[in-house]
Amino acid sequence: MTVAFLLTTIMVVATPGAGVLFTLSAGLTGGHRAALLAALSGTLATLPHLVAAVTGLAALLHSSALAFDLVKYLGVGYLLWLALATVRERGAFTVDGSGPARPASRIIGSALAMNLLNPKLTIFFVAFLPQFVQPGSPGALARMLGLGAVFTATTLVVFVGYGLCAAAVRRRVLDRPRVADWLRRCFAGSFLGLGLLLARAEA
Repeated sequence: MTVAFLLTTIMVVATPGAGVLFTLSAGLTGGHRAALLAALSGTLATLPHLVAAVTGLAALLHSSALAFDLVKYLGVGYLLWLALATVRERGAFTVDGSGPARPASRIIGSALAMNLLNPKLTIFFVAFLPQFVQPGSPGALARMLGLGAVFTATTLVVFVGYGLCAAAVRRRVLDRPRVADWLRRCFAGSFLGLGLLLARAEA
């Protein structure tokens, strides 16, 4: 592993995307437990993309426009659904404990689905990892897996950091109705924007 790889990974992971936004939302609405569940689940969902990249499944995905578009539009649809659900679920942005907590299974399922249905993760692994592996070297596969593990671990650390920070300030933020409403709209708009960007992605 090189310093360039580590710095690039941190920059990519720390840039707010669907996973970061969902983890922030979970931390703000559900506290530390919800934030950790979202961070762990979102990170686990990167592993299938890594496996697909290093085993050649990604090449098949990119060679088939139909397969790529199918996965892409499933992801777009899910992000748009999240945007709509965030707008409608006003009760989620509360901290007084009067409403039911979001079920752990729902947090885990949403985080997993979000990243599993994101073909740009596979594209990232295909375009990113080979730059740090010597072509044709005997240990190329093992090195790609090792670099992928570093990327996954970095993702978990960053997601946990975002989530715990959000959980730490949730009471200061969400007991103000106007701020809570503004955040809810921002998250919904962000999910909508990410969905539209994903719709424009090309294999």
